Amino acid sequence: MSENNNISKSKLHGLWALTNRELKKWYKAPTVFILTLIQPVIWLGLLGNALNIGSLFSSSSFTPPTLTPPLTPTQAMQLGQYFQGLQNEIMGSTFGTTSYISFMAVGMIAFTALFTTMFSGMSVVWDRRLGFLNKALSTPVSRAVIILSKVLSATLRSMFQAAIILIIAVPLGFQFGAAFTPINILGVFAFLFLICLGLSSMFIAINIRSTRIETPMAVMNLLNLPLTFASSAFFPIERMPEWLQAVATVNPLSYTMNGMRQLLINPTINYSDLALQYAYVGIFAAVLTTIGIVLSWRFLNK
Repeated sequence: MSENNNISKSKLHGLWALTNRELKKWYKAPTVFILTLIQPVIWLGLLGNALNIGSLFSSSSFTPPTLTPPLTPTQAMQLGQYFQGLQNEIMGSTFGTTSYISFMAVGMIAFTALFTTMFSGMSVVWDRRLGFLNKALSTPVSRAVIILSKVLSATLRSMFQAAIILIIAVPLGFQFGAAFTPINILGVFAFLFLICLGLSSMFIAINIRSTRIETPMAVMNLLNLPLTFASSAFFPIERMPEWLQAVATVNPLSYTMNGMRQLLINPTINYSDLALQYAYVGIFAAVLTTIGIVLSWRFLNK
């Protein structure tokens, strides 16, 4: 019994030691850490406010015809109120909220998670080239623990950035939905944990045998745009062309974003849809993590 306890403790200790090493490369590098905080500000402050889609449906988006006699102040006010109501109705039915920056901010959370997890595959290549991987493989720590440490560190970094995005989005105009409660934040982080687990495992599995740094860079460039724009990050899936809908509806990022939007910005929560979204992202995470562990047993070597 004592021997089993020591083995279990050793595995957990090895997982924490390797995870902490990955995190130290992040939070002990001032430039990298500061850029991690600035990146969400840039995305939300520039892209979020530049894509002011709500203004397309306002009275200022067109020039009314010259009327004779001209509109009275009362009629002009009534026309403005009509367009304001029309704008809210169109935005609400299309995006589930009257604030586009709220819709996009949730997409930015998943978008940031995607970028963070992409670099976990690159980390394997760097460790191999710098000789650290040889040292790690020479210890009693299993190959699966080496992979899981990189997955866990990428997940923790993504969750930290998600919290920063939510904090920044509020003063920029983020509007919580009527169904939002503080407990929903835990549900959002559960979605984020699962998608990061799956994405990080996927990128590590793709790059596990690579010895050239160009390989993970090529993978990132290849998968970045399809995973981002073939999802509901910036636009609802049902408004996309039919061929693109077929791709976006199997993208795990879409299920993650739609689930988080239900918890954060939608006026009501459809719990059957929410359960389906959790199940889809959970299965994705479980399958990809299993594949990553199996490949580490077989292909992770000196």
